[in-house]
Amino acid sequence: MENASEEPVFSAAGKHDNLNEKLLPFSSWLPIISGALIGVILRLIFSGKPDAAYTAMAGAFILLVPMAVGATTVFIAERQRRRSWWFYALGPVIANTLFVLGTLVVFIEGLICAIIIIPLFSMVGALGGILMGLVCRNTNWPKQALGSFVLLPLLLGIVPPAEPDLQRIAMLERKVLVQASPEQIWQQLHKVEHIRADEVDRAWMYRIGVPLPVSGVTQTTPEGLVRRVTMGKEIYFDQVSNDWKENRYVLWKYRFFQDSFPANALDDHVSIGGRYFDLIDTRYSIKPVTAHTSELAVQIHYRVSTEFNWYADLVARLLIADFEEVILDFYKQRAAQKVS
Repeated sequence: MENASEEPVFSAAGKHDNLNEKLLPFSSWLPIISGALIGVILRLIFSGKPDAAYTAMAGAFILLVPMAVGATTVFIAERQRRRSWWFYALGPVIANTLFVLGTLVVFIEGLICAIIIIPLFSMVGALGGILMGLVCRNTNWPKQALGSFVLLPLLLGIVPPAEPDLQRIAMLERKVLVQASPEQIWQQLHKVEHIRADEVDRAWMYRIGVPLPVSGVTQTTPEGLVRRVTMGKEIYFDQVSNDWKENRYVLWKYRFFQDSFPANALDDHVSIGGRYFDLIDTRYSIKPVTAHTSELAVQIHYRVSTEFNWYADLVARLLIADFEEVILDFYKQRAAQKVS
């Protein structure tokens, strides 16, 4: 009896592998490319609207398609020769990365979503690859198993997402000491113009493709304070407040318009105020510490509404917490410049 841990279960020892090498000089990449292509094909199928079947934000797509990519990669690789456990894990990671990059090439996914989702797809894809590796080493039905990996998301994806989506609402807070008086900081909070890229572009949300802010100017209106925020790619929206105390705190609520986010300005899946993500409010508070030093704090309430909130919330927390650190430092530097 041949040792199953050394020889592929699909062909006689060495013969199939040698034939592949003769017919396809780059056969070592065939498993990776095959897995990526399966992913792109399934993504094309999962192009439904947010409230319809086969939406790309469905758990069936996010959690099962990368597993199918990983399983396909290992299945094709095992047809060539027996692979190691390292390949079962790392091959699907490469295939899923190429899959996501492929969706960028055919313009069905945006850069922001691609960067955010690659870590999750890599992790889930590695799991799918390891499971297929177990099947190939210990059973005689790898083809049936592969079919299950590919068909399961298609079967589950036909069910539209439930209403309402699962929601998670959370708050993050950061503080910083500023060498300025509350009055000087208050002025900066309400009149920020000509924001330079080097003042804020180290925030990760801007590094991954969110357009940079340009200005934020407050006006007093009959409905309260209204702060118009403008960003790159012609993004704009208002922050409205009827809860503030001059030189002490202001609570901003967000107001978006139909043209707040022009086409292709942001990926649909991460648009603020959309089905999957929203900023509920932002509160800035100022507390005097000494005659020339104040504490500036920011609190941001946000919502994520997906079928995989455990991951979406993790990403949101990382990006928002990092943004808070950067924006506080921005106001700190601006206020200090006015003092000097």
